[in-house]
Amino acid sequence: MHDDLIARARTWLAEDPDADTRDELAKLIEAGDVTELADRFAGTLQFGTAGLRGELGAGPMRMNRSVVIRAAAGLAAYLNAKGQTGGLVVVGYDARHKSADFARDTAAVMTGAGLRAAVLPRPLPTPVLAYAIRHLGAVAGVEVTASHNPPRDNGYKVYLGDGSQIVPPADAEIAAEIQAITSLHDVPRPDTGWETLDDSVLDAYLVRTDAVLAPHSPRTARTVYTAMHGVGKDVLLAAFARAGFPTPALVTDQADPDPDFPTVAFPNPEEPGAMDLAFAKARETDPDLIIANDPDADRCAVAVRADDDWRMLRGDEVGALLAAHLVARGAQGTFAESIVSSSLLGRIAEKAGLPYEETLTGFKWIARVDGLRYGYEEALGYCVDPDGVRDKDGITAALLITELASTLKEENRTLLDLLDDLAVEHGLHATDQLSVRVEDLGIIAQAMNQLREHPPTHLAGLPITNAEDLTRGTDKLPPTDGLRYTLDGARVIVRPSGTEPKLKCYLEVVVPVPTHADLPTAHATATGLLTAIKRDLSAAAGI
Repeated sequence: MHDDLIARARTWLAEDPDADTRDELAKLIEAGDVTELADRFAGTLQFGTAGLRGELGAGPMRMNRSVVIRAAAGLAAYLNAKGQTGGLVVVGYDARHKSADFARDTAAVMTGAGLRAAVLPRPLPTPVLAYAIRHLGAVAGVEVTASHNPPRDNGYKVYLGDGSQIVPPADAEIAAEIQAITSLHDVPRPDTGWETLDDSVLDAYLVRTDAVLAPHSPRTARTVYTAMHGVGKDVLLAAFARAGFPTPALVTDQADPDPDFPTVAFPNPEEPGAMDLAFAKARETDPDLIIANDPDADRCAVAVRADDDWRMLRGDEVGALLAAHLVARGAQGTFAESIVSSSLLGRIAEKAGLPYEETLTGFKWIARVDGLRYGYEEALGYCVDPDGVRDKDGITAALLITELASTLKEENRTLLDLLDDLAVEHGLHATDQLSVRVEDLGIIAQAMNQLREHPPTHLAGLPITNAEDLTRGTDKLPPTDGLRYTLDGARVIVRPSGTEPKLKCYLEVVVPVPTHADLPTAHATATGLLTAIKRDLSAAAGI
């Protein structure tokens, strides 16, 4: 076992093109660190519908140039097998450690495989890459990013020529091509031959953002903005200037790209403490709202003044606000969301006479809904211009929510006022999440097994009227690892995260609100129910 492990590590070392990871692995071999080597060579990072994502480092269970070259070669082989030889592959990347290297390796592999490759001019938001695929007529796109993961991670997201992320069976077919690669020496990687794009593709994306806003709409709302140490700042500022909004006040300590994310434990606006600097800036400048992007700027977070301070709006609240705004503007087409998002969107669409669809989690599914006009997911993802970007887009979502805030400001109203109106009209749809981050993925499997073998019959005193194991699929959804419980006036979905070592439980309660005067009581009732559901679900899952 020991000798076999060392032999596999030496074989990997001999092929590794990166001096940093070669040095790292050589030291582990020299030290005979069997425990660490066993962890790195326990298998390979699995290529799935999220592409690849993992911790940077040497070995097949880490993100590194060797793993990326294999992934790129597998994608190239898949495209060639589909008759796409000579087609264009666009490559984008964020500002994380090794992202530029991974992008360059991808371009080299595509070129060596007989495809054409074009790399975005510098680290740019993921939605610019998603836009560029269709704008340039590419057969595929790759974005090197780990989104809002910790600084030690990086990732590899794959899109096909329709501009949306891969879904089955493409992911399995690409994974099979990756597995078929026996040696990096068999993967041609020329030093030249691909194109580095200029700013024309970014300019075209910015021109497209005009389609998000209504002509002659109010543009008066003042914002504080944080890029969360990512790549969103310059593009968002350019889009806001183009639209005629006041220049956002920047959270300067988080404005520029920094792969170490020094001011936050996790560069995700949803994480505790991540928005503290933005709140402090808002207390200084007194804006109408706070806008935050995650590091690759495909997500958009919003915070508003509540009483004497500031609070984050939940993703479901922003999702409902944007939907109501689009309905008020006369939008036509299908409204869609994932199953873990609030059912309020369905109520809004039904009242407006618009088609509505639920999908599995992820924009790879939402973006594929026929006739999509608007799609969102509770994890701060919003697709407000599907003809431009078939993915979540934190830049255009920021534009649209700021237009809505401006429109309400002209009426001496706020986003919270509109949320109150929606609660009275459709019932208070209050959502929350029980999220457990683990070091051992076995804990997640154990919790899911416990819920399947010993399913709860009540939560918060409410009977479970329907329990669905989503691994079997439904008449509208393909199979996925998840559980859905329907209660009288509530809903719970439990699933492992697709991008992080987390078990996620999505909770929703719906409380009738006869009049605005009943809102405080409804909020108190909803808070009590959500707290009780969390407690009971945690006990049932053993987490």
